[in-house]
Amino acid sequence: MFNWAKQQLANVAGTQEPIYGPSAIKSVAEEAQTKPYTEITRDDLKWQAMESTCVETESFYLFADSGHIALAQVIYSNVAGIRTTCQFNSKVFSKDPSKPHLWCSTPLNNVEFSEDKTSFYADDCAVELSEDGNSYTIKSMNDERSIVNVKITKAAPGFKAGETGTTKFGTDLENPWGVMRHAFWPRCTVEGTITTPDGPIDFKGRALYSYAIQGMKPHHAAARWNFADFQGPNYSAILMEFTTPPSYGTTKVIVGGIVKDGEIVAAGCDMEALHTTVNNDAENEWPEPSHVKFVWSNKDKGGKPVEAVIEGSLGDRVDRVDVMAEVPGFVKKIVAGAAGTKPYIYQYSPKVTLKLKIGDEEISEEGQMFTEATFISEA
Repeated sequence: MFNWAKQQLANVAGTQEPIYGPSAIKSVAEEAQTKPYTEITRDDLKWQAMESTCVETESFYLFADSGHIALAQVIYSNVAGIRTTCQFNSKVFSKDPSKPHLWCSTPLNNVEFSEDKTSFYADDCAVELSEDGNSYTIKSMNDERSIVNVKITKAAPGFKAGETGTTKFGTDLENPWGVMRHAFWPRCTVEGTITTPDGPIDFKGRALYSYAIQGMKPHHAAARWNFADFQGPNYSAILMEFTTPPSYGTTKVIVGGIVKDGEIVAAGCDMEALHTTVNNDAENEWPEPSHVKFVWSNKDKGGKPVEAVIEGSLGDRVDRVDVMAEVPGFVKKIVAGAAGTKPYIYQYSPKVTLKLKIGDEEISEEGQMFTEATFISEA
């Protein structure tokens, strides 16, 4: 009972949590031992709009054939059932290092969901799932600097790790006080434009869709994140890893997979995300990676081993995001109560080679990677 009371205080006040240890988390990797992944259906993409503390996101990463990279994202946040806010974020990365990226983050008003909760609406914003469940249209006019009008169509099946895609937090895991869940469409096509002050950008190309629920305060669920998205001519690879704070045993949870058009090659939780070389950022002392190694180790549907590696230099970072400078004021107040919380996201977009081995077949493919290293608090 005392632990529950401390958790409720942490939920409302944003305070640092007690040390519960690794027994207070059930990683989705436990499910993945018996069922590595599950193909997702329309039901998996329903907005939960939870009445308790949560951050729920639909994120679309766009890779234009022209070389432009962009993000379109809806964030639904609820703080302890007291206040709900929604934002539409768009970011168009500048191809010219001397010019700033275009970042737009706008509060949304009059939020509604479709009857089956698969589509999202607000003033001057709509993110709609098609009737056949295979595509999203994203339309946003809430910031005239970034008018988004794109369609993302699934080119390979989507998946979640294990049976449910969910990691649970709490001292009673049958009745968890927090959850983390991810579902992906790793390989999509995109068509349409984002109109900027310099004119419309044609985003015909490839895309990744990621749906995530953090059913607790983000800085309580994770101290660090690694994210990698590879898009090549024939294959796509996704990897998402978070490390919990010491309150949950500094536990690593990682999900991801390799897909090609029309097929999941392999997916699950047997992966690694390594920062092989780091340099301390003089501004905030975080160990910014300069070289990485991402490893996927799974089996295909026929039981053949699947091994994939992306390794090498990240090159110059494309951006360093001070999260506290970007988030709404109410989030800052909540996070400020957690000692040592200073979230930064380091973003990179190198051209890399995916080395893939399926059974005895070896494949090497060059492509575009977008990757993030996020540091929130000491792990």
